[in-house]
Amino acid sequence: MRVVIVGAGEVGSTIAESLAQSHDVVVVDIDTDRVESLTYSLDVLPIEGDGSDIATLEEAGVADADLFIASTDDDETNIVACGAANVVSDAFTIARVKNPKYLTAWERARGAFGVDFMVCSDLLTAEAIVGLAGLPTAQDVDTFADGLVQMTEFEIPAESPVADQTVAEADRFDSLTFAAIIRDDDVVIPRGDTRLQAGDEVVAIGSPDSIRAFSSEIAPRERGPEDIVIVGGGEIGYQTARLLEERGFSPRLIEQDEDRARWLAEQLPNTTVLNSDATDQELLERENVGKADVIVAALTNDQQNLLATLLAKRKGTDRAITVVNTGDFTELFEAVGVDVAVSPRKATAEEITRFTRARRAENVSIIEGDKAEVLELEVDPDSVLVDRSIRESAADIPEGVVIGAITRGDEHITPRGDTVVREGDHVIVFVDTAVLDEVTEKL
Repeated sequence: MRVVIVGAGEVGSTIAESLAQSHDVVVVDIDTDRVESLTYSLDVLPIEGDGSDIATLEEAGVADADLFIASTDDDETNIVACGAANVVSDAFTIARVKNPKYLTAWERARGAFGVDFMVCSDLLTAEAIVGLAGLPTAQDVDTFADGLVQMTEFEIPAESPVADQTVAEADRFDSLTFAAIIRDDDVVIPRGDTRLQAGDEVVAIGSPDSIRAFSSEIAPRERGPEDIVIVGGGEIGYQTARLLEERGFSPRLIEQDEDRARWLAEQLPNTTVLNSDATDQELLERENVGKADVIVAALTNDQQNLLATLLAKRKGTDRAITVVNTGDFTELFEAVGVDVAVSPRKATAEEITRFTRARRAENVSIIEGDKAEVLELEVDPDSVLVDRSIRESAADIPEGVVIGAITRGDEHITPRGDTVVREGDHVIVFVDTAVLDEVTEKL
């Protein structure tokens, strides 16, 4: 597949790196330094030029492209670039935008602006934050089969009751499957006698109720959040509060700009909006921020996000989720006390990469930066699974694969050795990247 990517920033470079392994990738950027950097770092064809200019796109060979991705930091440029590509090619176009207003307009008429698929960074980030906020120790959350199945990556704390238990001992839930353990950068497919260790990241697949129950088992002292404080009323902070309201929460939101705070108060009827500086220690004391279950730092400045988070944690806040606009800071933030750092750019790059892969699957979740994937596949007549029990099919499925859940209509089925898979079933499988192509062909 030939792919043309406009924008060689963090999003574009991450997508290019992921796709270059198996596709012919061209990257266009107006910045000379970025283009030169790509020449030496990735197996792609870099072109310097304006990605919204048809002449530049023709130089990039967009007429022969199967996929066109506009991923610069400017929403309007991305939309115009897709429109230009649409004029001179039949490529499937994907636009990255930050402002949800463009997504709202596009959703009313899919294909508008010459965009076949649109990804909104701020909304994606807010959705990720809300999913993480409700599950103590969760590092990643994704849903499959229209919400019937959930995949969650949990970190096992040192003081957790399940630390040092075997998988058989910890698996006390009817509709839950332990799909994998990420340990010291290795992917371990667990057996019943595999022992969970503090620091392990466990990939669990099951019903949302079983996922919540396992979350409580990992950290029994941590109840579901009731008091959530959001720092920063920009687009991510606003969307996070709005989504939390939809789920029945009544968050508090701290916004320093008076006009913005007034607008937020008008838009969010169940959110308490405080017009103040979240790094003001007197405010934190006065508003009992230290007693909050979760703090979400969603300011536009990474340093301010880190400061606000660490101040709140020092006052006693249980869990901190922080937006990190510079992707390289993610691990650093988590090393100094942030529970989960969410990068809008990384989330966007992953979503676009997921979509390119999901064209052969119903849904895809990428694990640990591409070590593995969780796929949702519909079983067709040629699948090695059809009309056979999972035990019988095992010989035809490579190592590094775990069937985590099956859905049949609106029914959630927990896979066991004697479970028979039928045509039309949806299977949610954990797959090591090394055997990904082989598995998608067989299943």
